[in-house]
Amino acid sequence: MTASKKNNLKSVLIILAIVLVLNALGSSFFHRFDLTKDKRYTLSPTSLNIIKQVQNPLYIKVYMQGDLPAEFKRLQQETKQLLEEFQAYNSNIIFEFVDPLENEDASMDNIKELYRKGLTPINITVDDKGKQSQAMVFPWAIAVYDNKEVNIPLLKNIMGASTTQKVIGSVQHLEYSIAEGLNKITKAKQKKIAVIKGNGELQDVLMAKFLLQVRESYFIGPFTLDSVAKNPIGSLETLKKYDLAVIAKPTETFTDEEKQVLDQYIMNGGKTLWLLDQVSVEMDSLYNASGATLAYPRDLNLNDLFFKYGIRINPDLVKDEQGSPIKLATGEQGSATQYQEFNWKFAPQVYPNSAHPIVKNLGGIKFDFANPIDTLKNGIKKTILLQSSQYSKKIGTPSEINLNSVAEETSPNDYLNKGNIPLSVLLEGSFQSMFENRVLPFEQKTFLATGQKNKMIVISDGDLIKNQLDKNFQPVELGYDQRSGNLYDNKDFLINCVNYLLDDTGLINIRSKDLDLPLLDKEKVYENYTRTQLLTIGLPLLILALFGILFTYLRKRKYSK
Repeated sequence: MTASKKNNLKSVLIILAIVLVLNALGSSFFHRFDLTKDKRYTLSPTSLNIIKQVQNPLYIKVYMQGDLPAEFKRLQQETKQLLEEFQAYNSNIIFEFVDPLENEDASMDNIKELYRKGLTPINITVDDKGKQSQAMVFPWAIAVYDNKEVNIPLLKNIMGASTTQKVIGSVQHLEYSIAEGLNKITKAKQKKIAVIKGNGELQDVLMAKFLLQVRESYFIGPFTLDSVAKNPIGSLETLKKYDLAVIAKPTETFTDEEKQVLDQYIMNGGKTLWLLDQVSVEMDSLYNASGATLAYPRDLNLNDLFFKYGIRINPDLVKDEQGSPIKLATGEQGSATQYQEFNWKFAPQVYPNSAHPIVKNLGGIKFDFANPIDTLKNGIKKTILLQSSQYSKKIGTPSEINLNSVAEETSPNDYLNKGNIPLSVLLEGSFQSMFENRVLPFEQKTFLATGQKNKMIVISDGDLIKNQLDKNFQPVELGYDQRSGNLYDNKDFLINCVNYLLDDTGLINIRSKDLDLPLLDKEKVYENYTRTQLLTIGLPLLILALFGILFTYLRKRKYSK
């Protein structure tokens, strides 16, 4: 054997050995490389932890297949690639894409079944070169694990946004939506939430959608403060078994004994979510012959409690030029009555501008007769989650609220240095008891003057958690306004609040991921359609033709000699 053949054989054997070693290493170690600029397909540690919990086959059925509009094909592609990433880390995750409208004979039965499961389609207008047509899309997925099932929304509602903007926002939330859904069916419930009753709080049917959503991840139950009058110590010990207390729009005064129970619950580490109205006024009371009602302060006897914690909810109303739409009758009454849409300034439509994970990437949130919040210096960290627009101001009470105010004319000078009023505040730190150095309403041997590290969220509008009822007195989606037909992000905001307070911050942090998703601007394409065709089709063909001519010329020149 010649020396050259030996060298060649040696090289082949070395290459073969390297390939075998790499293959062995590849079987032992797993890593995926994400070459996207925004690390779109790099799963967060929270998602990876959720994936590790999947010990048995988990089936995901995605209802986005078939002839989809261009934007939804992009959402379909992003969903598929993300699920492939989930599957790469755990082969127990199995997914498939199905078209519920594929079989025309069975499509109606499929649609009814999906409706029954709560998967509502969206009807979109497809604009193709100026020609418009209607298309039905089911942007949903269903995950099944150990006989448990959960619906996963893939399209995020963004009020007033175009389909393209909604798809971009949905891709931003895609990992969060899927991870949250998988977490619900793979993780056993552990933490408990108490819904405080006994002081005229909202009825369960008026916050049913919130309760149903929270119940999927946490234990939840009512806790009545009426028992405090007879057995305050027992009530406190029972309440301390809960991790979070939700106080939703109380209308009756709290006694000092009840305040001590709530205060000591907080001192012992109990989290609280407060939704309070310091002014008594309801939207329904405006629909009368005069179209007016009186707004007056409501005394809940909680001012000293919150003052000690570092905030004050003022008995005023926030009037905001960035209000919510309301339809009112105009013209003659009777069969000729017409309805016109107006801007209702006492229902601020708040768009978060904070970078905090609770509110980041959320859309509009609707308030009704919100109250201003003042923050006080006391060593507690305060984060303003939601605030009114710069064109807003406070209206003192008592005062008359009249529907005719929709016709008033205003100027920017009316709101000079008055806007950006806090409406929701997160408080974090070691709270001081309001009963420190005071005579206690009831004797308590375990009284704590200073609490452990804790957090609470205060929202100055009890109606933010309230869902409306339809004609059959059934609850509609939280955040959906039947009067205008708009769907606001109230539910997402409240669920984020609950998750953050209960230390499920990993899921919320996924929402902070910023993705750059470039999509074609259809209007620009239509305006320059011929030019676009030349650039995308004609130019590559021209380059290919020139390359062919050049290659042929050089080949003839070389071999003609």
